Amino acid sequence: MALIHLENENYDELIKEGIVVVDFFATWCGPCKMLGPIIEKLGNSMNNVKFIKVDVDKHEELARRYGVMSIPTIIFFKDGKEVTKRIGFIPEEGIKEIISDL
Repeated sequence: MALIHLENENYDELIKEGIVVVDFFATWCGPCKMLGPIIEKLGNSMNNVKFIKVDVDKHEELARRYGVMSIPTIIFFKDGKEVTKRIGFIPEEGIKEIISDL
């Protein structure tokens, strides 16, 4: 569907419909750098899922709202509701598996 690097968009509007995967990351984070290309690839290839990247240094309030204490943290939403949260690096197949279970 889309890969969105959150800037000034209305976050709540972005997650309210369908399956949404939100990657909370930081530019200085090693595991985040490993996960980034996977999120990018999936965001460009999975038409039924929206992927959002949220830089915790730019969006501290949003990270706090979801209790993000470690990065990377990936939160999976379905129709605006948090379904599951994973902390740390997840390989591509792991992300796909979680999405298929939603």
